[in-house]
Amino acid sequence: MSGTDKRFMALALSLGRRGLGRVWPNPAVGCVIVKDGRVVGRGWTQPGGRPHAEIGALAQAGRAARGATVYVTLEPCAHQGQTPPCAAALVASGVARVVIGARDPDPRVDGQGAAMLRAAGIDVAEAVMRTEAEAANAGFFCRIREGRPSVTLKLAASLDGRIATAGGESQWITGPEARRHVHALRASHDAVMVGGGTVRADDPALTVRGLGVAHQPVRIVLTRGLDLPLDGALARTARQVPVWLCHGVGVEPALAEAWTGLGAELIPCEIGRNRQLDPGSVLAALAARGLTRVFCEGGGALAASLLGVGLVDEVICYSAGLAVGAEGRPMLGAMGQDRLAAIPRFALAEVRAIGGDVMHRWRRDEQ
Repeated sequence: MSGTDKRFMALALSLGRRGLGRVWPNPAVGCVIVKDGRVVGRGWTQPGGRPHAEIGALAQAGRAARGATVYVTLEPCAHQGQTPPCAAALVASGVARVVIGARDPDPRVDGQGAAMLRAAGIDVAEAVMRTEAEAANAGFFCRIREGRPSVTLKLAASLDGRIATAGGESQWITGPEARRHVHALRASHDAVMVGGGTVRADDPALTVRGLGVAHQPVRIVLTRGLDLPLDGALARTARQVPVWLCHGVGVEPALAEAWTGLGAELIPCEIGRNRQLDPGSVLAALAARGLTRVFCEGGGALAASLLGVGLVDEVICYSAGLAVGAEGRPMLGAMGQDRLAAIPRFALAEVRAIGGDVMHRWRRDEQ
């Protein structure tokens, strides 16, 4: 890998990230077209998934694309969907070389895009900054390979792991800078997910605020019996910002009718052995609807259930500089674990101060 290839692929990756949270079920791809050492075209997947990154970059480059080098973070598509294949568009444009970050795991592509380019006489280089390219679209990869969206679990607690006092006071344990960071994370995910207990206790809006962002993620609530406030923030805004309610079988028809009448989408899911919604069933249902990245904000029972069955890919925890004491409410519910060796570990990926709090990011350890 040359320094030039790495530099332009890094630029393509930065462009691709602009689409995170806005392009599902498609991947968030970035593309840069370079000729004689100068960028002549840039593109990234647009909201809703189209146009694709390559099409935007080719449109910007115009005739300058002929003989140029294309840097694209994910293998160009090779199948006819709602739009013609990007690999065919690259061939038609007359580019000389295509540098690919990661291969597309979608069975409709998976090597076929690169093969189409090579068959047309185009020089193709693969796996340039592959680790970074795969990480940039980990949610898309997870949906294709595991049949579920990736899950980022957000935790915010005192130094001793408490999210509220014994009386339930929780606003605010962390500072405004950390809360703003959470809003930015919401914006970069397809959906925000919480448990029904959080909705009943806090009446959250679960929207992105204070960032000047028009786009809003889908708001998901896991509620076995649909027993949520019909006059709460989610109910009042379900027609403006999507609300998906994952529920169990046998819910009261009147409640189901009330929520659909308010504009919510109801998603029936399986009940697990603990008589709560089965997390695997929930995530499979969300993947079937196209979601690739889900940002889970609790509560403690939902967080514990996801961790307990190994369905959390990343944990982002904010630690505040105060101690609440044993009588405070813990950030995680019971997990039934009594042996450390049996508990999956996460690998530390990042630590930094955000305002007066510390953010630490952990990723699932695959070893």
